[in-house]
Amino acid sequence: MKIRLEKLCSPAIWAEGPVWLSNENAVIFSDVKGNRMFRWSEQDGVSIWREYSNYANGNALDKEGRVISCEHGRRGVSRTEQDGSITMLVDKIDGKRFNSPNDVVVRSDGTIWFTDPPYGIINDEEGYKSESQIIGCYVYCYDPNDDSISIATTDVQRPNGLAFTPDERWLYVADMSIVDFPSHGRRELRMYPVKGKTLGLGKHFVTVSPGFPDGFCVDKSNQVYCSCSDGVLIFDKSGTEIHKIAVPERVSNCTLGGVNGDQLYITATTSLYRASVTGLMPTR
Repeated sequence: MKIRLEKLCSPAIWAEGPVWLSNENAVIFSDVKGNRMFRWSEQDGVSIWREYSNYANGNALDKEGRVISCEHGRRGVSRTEQDGSITMLVDKIDGKRFNSPNDVVVRSDGTIWFTDPPYGIINDEEGYKSESQIIGCYVYCYDPNDDSISIATTDVQRPNGLAFTPDERWLYVADMSIVDFPSHGRRELRMYPVKGKTLGLGKHFVTVSPGFPDGFCVDKSNQVYCSCSDGVLIFDKSGTEIHKIAVPERVSNCTLGGVNGDQLYITATTSLYRASVTGLMPTR
C-alpha cells in the first residue's frame, strides 16, 4: 500500500511537538531551535503561534483543550490558558531544576506525564547550556490537582517520546540512548504498566531502526506510529511492523488529527507533512 505524503509547510529550523486542535481544525507545532511555535490549518496556512516559546519542544492538550508544553529554556512544563497567558506548572523536584523536559502526554485523570533528557542544557541550540542538577534522566508524573510531582520510573537512559495505550493501562516510552552510548544504549520503545502516579516494571516493545525513536503516537486500535531517521514506522499492538511511510527529512514526531482522526501530521527537520492512514487503521 502506497501512502501519499504531502508537505504542508517548511518554516522551521527543527520542527517538533505537533498537536492537533480539533476545535480549530489546526496543528500547533514547535520550532525548538528557532525558539518559536507555529500554527497550520487548511484554511489559513502557516502562521506564527508564539514568537518566543522558551525553546518549547513537546506539546499536548489537557482535558480543557489547553496546550501543555515542555520548555527547554525554563526547564519546566507550562500551560497556555484560554486567554493566551502562560502558567508554569512545574520546573523542580525537591528544589532541583529538571534537565530539559522534552515530551509530554496527559492522562484522562488530568495527570501530566513527561520525559526529561538533557538535550536542552548540553548547548545553546535548544535552550541554555547548564549543569544538570539531577543525577539521571527520568519519566515524571505531575498532578495539577494537588500540585504533586512523582518520579514515575528511572528505568531509562535517554527518555524522549511517550504515549499511552488506548485504555491507559500502559505507557510507551522511547529510549534513544544509543545516541549518547553507542555500545550500550537503546534504540527502542519500552512499555510500562501504569500504577497510579508511577510505572511498574518495563519491558521491550520494539527496536527502532534506521536511526532511533524520537516522538510517536498511538491510535485507537493501539497501532504505534513511530519516528525513525527516514520516515515513520507503523507497528501493530504485538510489535510487528506493518508499514513504513518514507519521509525525505529526518522525522522528529507525529500526531493523529483531522476530522476523522485518520490524518497523520509529521514534523521532520524543517517541515510539517501530512499523510492519510485510513487504509492502515483496522475497521473494528
